[in-house]
Amino acid sequence: MSIVVHSFDQPDRFVSGTVGPPGQRTFFLQAKEGNRVTSVALEKQQVSILAERVDLLLDQALRESGGEATIPAMAPAGSHDGDPLDQPIVEEFRVGTITLSWEDTSNLVVIELFPMSEEAVVSESVTADDEDAEAAPEVDLEIEVEASEVLIVKMEPAYARAFVRRSQSVVSAGRPACQFCGGPMDPEGHVCPRANGFRRIAH
Repeated sequence: MSIVVHSFDQPDRFVSGTVGPPGQRTFFLQAKEGNRVTSVALEKQQVSILAERVDLLLDQALRESGGEATIPAMAPAGSHDGDPLDQPIVEEFRVGTITLSWEDTSNLVVIELFPMSEEAVVSESVTADDEDAEAAPEVDLEIEVEASEVLIVKMEPAYARAFVRRSQSVVSAGRPACQFCGGPMDPEGHVCPRANGFRRIAH
């Protein structure tokens, strides 16, 4: 069976972003090159884990190169992309499996995103019902998969660091946490188990 490949070799833009109000956000990764835009949906935890793993991959590549690879320790100044996702957002698929690797010959981070399948739902994907539900099983970023579609993105190290920083900002921009129980708070508040059932209001 042929596979549909959405390939972006150092795209003009590759970012994470959300649609919807806090507590009801849908998370996306979006790649853009010229007029070509590909968007895939995924879970909040998948974005968080991917950002963490990209950071670790870059750190490891820098160590193994003996400091010779041109890999910044953090996102360069002026590299932050704070713009919203490009519209219209057309979801190609919902991400089930992510693979991550370092391309030695070109010194590029390579991310491969595969759609959910019956097998991925069971063993690999984050299946929380909403962005602030209890943690689901961690996504495996180093497995071999067979799929009908894939989004492949290659990034230079500096851009990858900027992708990490934006992703971390997107993940943390949801509902504020209750200072007493740590649970997410809606604008109208939430029933805090540490307040004997009384509703605490977000400020």
